[in-house]
Amino acid sequence: MEAAATTCYRHPSIEAYVRCTRCDRHICPDCMREASVGHQCVECVKEGQRSVRQPRTVFGGAVSRAAAPVVTYVLIALNVLVYLGEVVRPEIVDRFAVLGAVLTGPDGEQYYYRGDTFQGYELTGIADGEWYRLVTGAFLHLPPDASFGVMHLLFNMFALWNIGRAVEGQLGRARYLALYLLSAVGGSVLVYLLAPDTSTVGASGAVFGLAAAYWVIHRRLGHDMAAVNRFMAGFLLWMVLSALFTSWQGHLGGLLTGALVTYGLAYAPAKLRTGPLQLAGGAVLLGLFAVAVAVRTSALTGG
Repeated sequence: MEAAATTCYRHPSIEAYVRCTRCDRHICPDCMREASVGHQCVECVKEGQRSVRQPRTVFGGAVSRAAAPVVTYVLIALNVLVYLGEVVRPEIVDRFAVLGAVLTGPDGEQYYYRGDTFQGYELTGIADGEWYRLVTGAFLHLPPDASFGVMHLLFNMFALWNIGRAVEGQLGRARYLALYLLSAVGGSVLVYLLAPDTSTVGASGAVFGLAAAYWVIHRRLGHDMAAVNRFMAGFLLWMVLSALFTSWQGHLGGLLTGALVTYGLAYAPAKLRTGPLQLAGGAVLLGLFAVAVAVRTSALTGG
């Protein structure tokens, strides 16, 4: 009598004479995956990959040379799309820019707010509960008809493209996005604290936060700091020069926030560099921002 032909466990219609070295099931050529000894089936290869610990950088990001900087791409696309929205609907800038406290008159014009309101004039801005401006202003840029205009967007996106890819590769997507948003909010908060009657737009605060992160990352990894220091000196010089026509408060707030967040990711004890604890640290920082905003609002409105 002839022995019954063995078939592949995944393709019963195909004869198979090779066994998986891990599960001992018969596999056909389409299901064979080379292993250190013999061949394994598709399922065993996947199971083995799940059991292997994913290598990570010292900051917690997954190590993957093939990973694309998806978050950087998305942030650039989002900023560009919002700018196109500004071109179509210019009123978006006034509605969502970082603005602490002004009076909006019956004529639609804005006037300085000094703690008093008048009939027909409404308080507008973060002091009136529009906290979303702390975030939305970071995705807006100067409209085309303004001085500096579209160059404001192009400069920020060029910097985001160059710095963001390197920082995202070290921090990983989730931590990188958190750093970007926290830096943006940190810049907006400092604007609110120091210049509440100034309307501010731009991703500069977030970009300055990434620049600070770039410096901290290279220092933590022990790289030659000469070129990095020159790069950072250029950013600081730009912050001073741009104070003539942009918000130095937003730049400084983003820079300090980015440095603080990345320093925590880089130099915290290893047992504290876990996802949940880093998330808790971000939540604490947001809480501090909220307290600062609440205190400033109370001071502006008299409680």
